[in-house]
Amino acid sequence: METLVTKLLHLPPVASAHGTDLDNLMLYVHVLMGVLFVGWSVFFGYAIWRFRKSRSPKADHAGVRSHVSSYLEVAVAVIEAVLLVGFAVPLWARSASATNFPAEADATVVRVIGRQFNWMARYAGPDGVFGLADAKHLSGANPLGIDPDDANAKDDIVTENSEIYVPVGKPVIAHISSLDVIHSFAVRQMRITQDAIPGLSIPVWFTPTQVGVYQITCAQLCGNGHSNMRGLLRVVTQPEYDAWLRSKSKTAAEPVSYD
Repeated sequence: METLVTKLLHLPPVASAHGTDLDNLMLYVHVLMGVLFVGWSVFFGYAIWRFRKSRSPKADHAGVRSHVSSYLEVAVAVIEAVLLVGFAVPLWARSASATNFPAEADATVVRVIGRQFNWMARYAGPDGVFGLADAKHLSGANPLGIDPDDANAKDDIVTENSEIYVPVGKPVIAHISSLDVIHSFAVRQMRITQDAIPGLSIPVWFTPTQVGVYQITCAQLCGNGHSNMRGLLRVVTQPEYDAWLRSKSKTAAEPVSYD
């Protein structure tokens, strides 16, 4: 959805529920920085003119007696505090706090794994339960180490073609991790960015509001192929997502299907 803010800041159209609040916060910060830039530039120019050598040939060791600049600094600090406490902290709390994090039963859960130089996505399949994984099962055909003897893994789905499917209008919980170096999972239209760190699984969530195809990029320099580490986030309707999930599970090879 394109808004006045996205036009002013030259941002891509927002396609997530929290994106508008984030865009508004960025606009407020830009406005504050613009006012500060103009204000301090005018003040600097006035100081140069007011205290020029021709007008003040002899130094005044007492200096400026006015407290206008002090008042301005206090005002700027107050405005910054309002932006932080009134907008930034509540926005972060709504997105990151445990109390506001959606329940997995009410969300689409996907594990997103970065590696040089593509994205992998793992889904639990129709049963909604992820199969076990262990490093001892790692191989070229099983890069995630999924246990082939675990019954819950039989319908798990792993896509290696950097395509991630999610339904529209439903919270998505993405557990971000990496198989090698530090990557960063970013979808600009969803207004999400999260580092993918080896050995960690970091959850991030968002609610897509627009059906469409959105580019996934890596926002962290990760090697010579960094610029090619792109993918597609496909936001589809719930029936389309369910059909895709069923089709992938039916064609799953042991222990899991690979695209």
